[in-house]
Amino acid sequence: MKKPLELFYFFQINNAAGFKTCLKTNVVPLVTSTYQILSPPAQQPLALLNIAFSQSGLTTLGITDNLGDSQFAGGQWADATNLNDDTSTWEDVWKGTNIHGVFLMASDQQTYIDNLKSSIEGYCGSSISLLTSIQAAARPGSEAGHEHFGFLDGISNPAVQGFSTSTLPGQAVVPNGSILTNRIGDTGVRPLTGWTKDGSFLVFRKLQQFVPEFNAYLNANAVQNAAGTLTTQQGADLLGARMVGRWKSGAPVDLASTADDAALGADPQRNNNFDYTHPGSLITSDQSHCPFSAHIRKTRPRADLINADVVNVGIRAGTPYGPEVSSSEASSGKTSTERGLAFVEYQSVIANGFRFQQTAWMDSSTFPFLKNETVGIEPIMGQVGGGASKTFFGADPRDASRSFTMPEFIKPLGGEYFFSPSITALNYTIAE
Repeated sequence: MKKPLELFYFFQINNAAGFKTCLKTNVVPLVTSTYQILSPPAQQPLALLNIAFSQSGLTTLGITDNLGDSQFAGGQWADATNLNDDTSTWEDVWKGTNIHGVFLMASDQQTYIDNLKSSIEGYCGSSISLLTSIQAAARPGSEAGHEHFGFLDGISNPAVQGFSTSTLPGQAVVPNGSILTNRIGDTGVRPLTGWTKDGSFLVFRKLQQFVPEFNAYLNANAVQNAAGTLTTQQGADLLGARMVGRWKSGAPVDLASTADDAALGADPQRNNNFDYTHPGSLITSDQSHCPFSAHIRKTRPRADLINADVVNVGIRAGTPYGPEVSSSEASSGKTSTERGLAFVEYQSVIANGFRFQQTAWMDSSTFPFLKNETVGIEPIMGQVGGGASKTFFGADPRDASRSFTMPEFIKPLGGEYFFSPSITALNYTIAE
């Protein structure tokens, strides 16, 4: 059960022995179990707590086992160039391996988060130091569940065998080992002691979103329908929908190709039930419904690539941070206050999940493969390196060959790779 408020508390361990005592005696009893998360809201704690460690954090605690994930072992800063990040935009706190761990605290009331934070700081004292934190929150009112560009988020997460009580039409069903380590479907080579069982690798990314600039780009490059009857705003909305693969309501363009359908977007029985195939159309050339380069098509190719739903998957649980766009920002088309997405993705192998989705799919100009038309880079989160502009195709419904060149309106400010252990591992390995 996702909570609307979330605090990401990134820390450094100063005293391993003192922190282990704090962890075992005071913090681990507060960590939220999967059973509690899956329980009805009334049975959940007032504030949810998770904890995860970087490789440098585990090493500081004296845990030197090879967890079988080279990206985790090296840390995200060492991987940033491979991700095509513009490293000049990274904040100093994320550079290197100084961040040892993160507490993730979530609730529906800020007071509960503040109280939990104060308790942890009181318990751990000088054994840890806060390096940076991000206070994230669902957007207000009808925008709850939507990221700052305005699109409903988190619709395409898979169902995990053994944990999901029901499956929605079109929802991918994945082995629990795709998300949890040492489970069936986990392809990583783990420590023989098995303490990593039921853990998960957590990818965190701090992504700044330039919303006024993004909206200005859509307006300046608005597309038209076949009849040529759209206003500039309607054409901008259509372009944005075709770049994402969904309208802001969550309705997929594969099912609603010409106009938003709010009822479809709000219906979990229908809003994921598609696979990019259409009678009488060739999946190798037809982009009239959904462009090949669209975000949701690049990150979950469905019928474009059989079996990708099982291997190259993760569970995303990002939360927006920062204020709403001000009237002055909207009118000027310029960002003056930072806002963005606290991006979170869980998987059993980072190279199969987040990293594969980013580098092999979104950053590739030829994926999905075997198409008769040029694809281009994924327009929302795809990167070409050094902060350079990217080119994509298929977004104009009247001319699939039209190229669009767009600067990055999402800039990584930093991130880290973490391992989130089970409560058993926290008690009997991490805190020992």
